[in-house]
Amino acid sequence: MQINKIKLSLGLAMTLSATLPMAAFAGTAADHEAAMKDANNWADPRGGYLNQGYSALAQVNKGNVKNLKAAWTFATGVNRGHEGSPLVIGNMMYVHTAFPNNVYALDLNDNQKIVWSYFPKQDPSVQAVLCCDNVSRGLGYGNGKIFLQQNDGVLVALDAKTGTKVWDVKNTDPKVGATNTNAPQVRKDKVLTGCSGAEFGVRCFIAAYNIDDGSLAWKAWSTGPDAEVLIGADFNKDNPQYNALSVYQDVNGGNKEGGSFKKIPNDQLKTGEKELGTRTWLKPQAVKDGWQHGGGSVWGWWPYDARTNLVYYGTGNPSVWNPDVRPGDNKWSMTVFARDLDTGMAKWGMQMTPHDEWDYDGINEVMLFDKGNKTYAFHTDRNGFMYTWDAHTGTLIAAQKAHPFVNWANSVDLKTGVPDKTASGSTHQDYNAKGVCPSALGVKDQQPAAYSPKTGLMYVPLNHVCMTYEPVESKYVAGQPWVGATLTMFPGPDGVMGGFGAYDPMTNKKVWYNKEKFSAWGGALTTASDLVFYGTLDRWFKAVDAQNGKELWKFQVGSGVIGNAFTYGHKGKQYVGVLSGIGGWAGVAMNLGLTTDTDALGAAGGYKELTKYNAAPGGGALNVFTL
Repeated sequence: MQINKIKLSLGLAMTLSATLPMAAFAGTAADHEAAMKDANNWADPRGGYLNQGYSALAQVNKGNVKNLKAAWTFATGVNRGHEGSPLVIGNMMYVHTAFPNNVYALDLNDNQKIVWSYFPKQDPSVQAVLCCDNVSRGLGYGNGKIFLQQNDGVLVALDAKTGTKVWDVKNTDPKVGATNTNAPQVRKDKVLTGCSGAEFGVRCFIAAYNIDDGSLAWKAWSTGPDAEVLIGADFNKDNPQYNALSVYQDVNGGNKEGGSFKKIPNDQLKTGEKELGTRTWLKPQAVKDGWQHGGGSVWGWWPYDARTNLVYYGTGNPSVWNPDVRPGDNKWSMTVFARDLDTGMAKWGMQMTPHDEWDYDGINEVMLFDKGNKTYAFHTDRNGFMYTWDAHTGTLIAAQKAHPFVNWANSVDLKTGVPDKTASGSTHQDYNAKGVCPSALGVKDQQPAAYSPKTGLMYVPLNHVCMTYEPVESKYVAGQPWVGATLTMFPGPDGVMGGFGAYDPMTNKKVWYNKEKFSAWGGALTTASDLVFYGTLDRWFKAVDAQNGKELWKFQVGSGVIGNAFTYGHKGKQYVGVLSGIGGWAGVAMNLGLTTDTDALGAAGGYKELTKYNAAPGGGALNVFTL
């Protein structure tokens, strides 16, 4: 596809200091890299390789943002949760939907006329094995193609000009519960995609396909032998303590009250161990309940550093939610990895929640940023802690609670990354653990944070929700739900269910924090004019001051927002937009008419008041604003 190189003056030119430099590679999708360098585009799911959700556009600023008006809307015709954001390349916008994952190409030069559309033919039964709503998190672009990862596991490459299918490949198998919800992300000459299905006992992975023909370049499993997880001899060479055989030992046989697992002192850890993807799944009830069906879903947002050729991502919860079934640390679930893009080999990886007892998926986005001539990786985990690592070595720089209400652990050991679990937060089969914070939704779920290179701060949408959690017996059956826990959810100690805050990523300390009645489930956007945009479940799309969090503008859209704010420039004007359409884990119960408190894994009770703010099911729409 030819890129329309529109040269606009929107208040601020792109500067080299705003992003990390990008090297040129043979085989690179040159059109993708060129498009990302033009601030008028939104050519990657989170704006660029670094995953920052940042735009150098500045026409809309703190002085005039109050004048933002609705410019146009586009109804998708799909009544389920709409996550992610469109792509904008030149005069073309590419919009995706929830299942059945329709794609529309809109001509911004011709009143958003539909140039082409793509309607996948997916088996409706796929919807039954999508864990937490029929969402899609977006599209990828590169080498003249638009990439769609369908919910049924098929990765599709479409001609960006015509919508004609160029190639497709089967990535996951819904018959065993393996599906996809992630946005495929183009990184150099590869398109990366993941795997969903930990709630069905799926063994998940991240996979890289060659952008030209869809052939598999490599696949890295989340659990299993080192050869299949793509762990080599130099893995964690700078931090061998991350390769510990066990960081917790079972000291009282899984008693129902109190903490069964005791942290092993650092000086007693056996570090630098091998084959931890199998050895830390100890004596399961049956072999099928071990690493072979170990979960570790991969469906977040993945940054790439072209200077080191490393790509970063997190893995999800171990299967099953009942922790007593799978004693041990259950590596490499709940882990942030850095891998070589060409080979998939892991350079470093740190498990954040060993022996997960709460479904604290580690899949949330990693973001890269530069400070003091070094590159750092930042991650807000579902477990309630914020982490900052040296991006090259994996050395942990900071780990702090995102909010004081986090109570399942006291702190994180900066040497090993191991949390200091509290006995009161521990969960065991047939024991109802009460008042655990955060809930299984996490202190933040899929909604990505954003970074501003101008302020040096992270802007994080948060959930402020706690839970009761009771693991129960559950047998694995291929293609059937394998959760093994019953839970209810309720607002945290602040009396609200959400918040939005700014944090210093070098210390993970809060700079400012705004309460929200419901979870801020929409992904954040920062701009060069020190504005931050995000959406809420009660239908608000907001702009706040990046310096102090003061609310400067808001607009109530037609349905709750779980999509990501984005911006683009066209014909001399800056536009800001967001997908609306309530759903995701927080809204799926309302979409399906579920009312029992434990329905939708606890979301039905926790978010039942949303019915006062949203019609059900939530209709999908794109909302675009300008001055």
